[in-house]
Amino acid sequence: MDVVTAVDPTDLANPDLYINRELSQLEFMRRVVAQAEDESVPLLERLRFLCIASSVLDEFFEIRVAGLKQQEAYGSMQRGPDNMSPVDQLRQIGLTAQELVEHQYHVLNKTLLPKLDKQGIRILRAEDWNSKQQSWLRRFFSRELAPIISPVGLDPSHPFPEPLNKSLAFIVTLEGKDAFGRNSGKAVVQAPRSLPRIVRLDESTSTSGNEFVLLSSIVEAHISELFPGMRATGCYQFRLTRNSDLFVDEEEIDDLLRALEGELSSRRYGDAVRLEVASDCPEELSAFLASQFGLERDLVYRCDGPVNLMRLAALPDLVERPDLKYPGFTPSIPDRVRNHEAMFDAIRAGDILLHHPFESFAPFVDFLRQAARDPNVLSIRQTLYRTGTGSAVVEALVDAATRGKEVLVVIELRARFDEEANIELANKLQSVGAQVVYGVVGHKTHAKMCMVIRREGKSLARYVHLGTGNYHIRTTRLYTDYGLFSCDPELGEDVQKVFQQLTAMGKAGKLKKILQAPFTLHSTMVDFVHAEAENARKKKTAAIYAKMNSLVEPQIIQALYAASQAGVKVELIVRGICALRPGVKGISDNIRVRSIIGRFLEHTRVFCFENGGDRQVFLSSADWMGRNFFNRVETCFPVQSKKLKERVFHEAFETYLADNAQAWELHADGSYTHVRSKRERKAAQEMLLLTLAE
Repeated sequence: MDVVTAVDPTDLANPDLYINRELSQLEFMRRVVAQAEDESVPLLERLRFLCIASSVLDEFFEIRVAGLKQQEAYGSMQRGPDNMSPVDQLRQIGLTAQELVEHQYHVLNKTLLPKLDKQGIRILRAEDWNSKQQSWLRRFFSRELAPIISPVGLDPSHPFPEPLNKSLAFIVTLEGKDAFGRNSGKAVVQAPRSLPRIVRLDESTSTSGNEFVLLSSIVEAHISELFPGMRATGCYQFRLTRNSDLFVDEEEIDDLLRALEGELSSRRYGDAVRLEVASDCPEELSAFLASQFGLERDLVYRCDGPVNLMRLAALPDLVERPDLKYPGFTPSIPDRVRNHEAMFDAIRAGDILLHHPFESFAPFVDFLRQAARDPNVLSIRQTLYRTGTGSAVVEALVDAATRGKEVLVVIELRARFDEEANIELANKLQSVGAQVVYGVVGHKTHAKMCMVIRREGKSLARYVHLGTGNYHIRTTRLYTDYGLFSCDPELGEDVQKVFQQLTAMGKAGKLKKILQAPFTLHSTMVDFVHAEAENARKKKTAAIYAKMNSLVEPQIIQALYAASQAGVKVELIVRGICALRPGVKGISDNIRVRSIIGRFLEHTRVFCFENGGDRQVFLSSADWMGRNFFNRVETCFPVQSKKLKERVFHEAFETYLADNAQAWELHADGSYTHVRSKRERKAAQEMLLLTLAE
């Protein structure tokens, strides 16, 4: 990373003050890989972290690198706040990503696999198979693999096949001739996606009960059997990553669902952006493959192991070794929820805050289920971005619609990589009479909102749930998120107005308590930052605390720099991408940035302003990125009760700023240092598990 030299303190738009977002994302992946090296993390969880880093890198190439390559192809000179051109970024990404990939495989081969082997958990290579295992695997190949694999010999009548995005394939070199006298010397074998990528050896052949073989090893060992009468002289894995960003011309379409359905198939065959090959693949073969896909050598990655580390992600779930995994826990349910049979009664007694995964998501599911069955409930309105298949949330909405409630669901079809599931979800809800809309063309609906309208006596009451994360039951066990229940009339009125914006034409009017993107969120956040700076100049209490996934938007970064110059203490907890440079003399001396990488994916967005002693606390679905501020429908809502404000500040900031085990400190040059202490271990997520979970 670049070292920042002297910068004019009045020029807060100077490119030297901004870290490139793509390089910052690669730094995040480096921190995830570091978890795989951390001796304090259980062994099988370390393997999971290595796989997660591989998956994040895949998406990085599919979306971010793909976008830069398109800009390069069109000759775009578009530059961000850091002033790096697409060509400059691609060059630097190539150098950093190559180093990262080499390190991933080094960690796998030199650390994780040997440690797993000592625990009796083995991934056997062909040279390790004994005669009994060889016989079993030969039968497995003949029975399970050979009938459904279709090798393609390369000749004028068989051009190079188009491999699916991220699918496992093999380039094979051959000797001899087939029945027709043909042999170009090369063939391609694609592994069907229906096949398991990791195979457990039968108990009769396994010496430890936890021995596995990769599908790629089985295919390579028996490849000649796919070419009768010929001899395979080489067989090498490869995998192609393609541009997976869907294009929909929103000015031309008249049916978003149908347009997206038409685009989904193109994701499998988008432009090539990366080629991964086995490390033992001869240079001439890797060059041949790269030429087939129009890729330069800097986009060819040699892999000393499986060309897709995510193939190993299934291993921890296949092995029954609780001692090598994180200990289980039971999310708690707040006493007020336990003490009230009906969620409506509990919410009327005061706002309820849930902090997942330490506290259970079950109260929200119960809230929906009770609403579906309550004869006094007239209407349920909800946004859905990602929900997962077989969701209890969806089933409750289906039940409500079936019972004749007015159910309106705003489904964001363009939730990346969940488009197909969301189209299926939309069709399911419509089939039972729910009203389904797809939000606003040109703006993804990313807000997390649910509103239930209930008749109580002679009036109607609104009960709302607002969250920082998706209504996805599985991720509520893996991501940290806040969810707030309230029946505050003004908050309910605001939520209703936002739903009206999403479903109808016309202006919904000014909101009383909720800040909303793309209208008021950005300007208000900038105003709040400026207000802290003004308070500092007036010697009033001033400080800014913010926790989010990403910090990129230049105007708010400039406002933070100005606040730091005014003497405002700025504490930022940014999980992933951070374009702000802390600790630059005269500009960001008062700004500290840390990232927490632990058992759970940090996902809460919390913004706190000291406000001269009258602390303001907000929760939000939005990060501080341009897309969240200007191209999405987002909500940012206040935590109103003093008790809940204190609780959020303690959990989101005091606890995380005290972390000396899983925190990483960002420096002005863009690098991160793992915060370690010889004193008592304080890991924020572990502390929250102790205090909140059962």
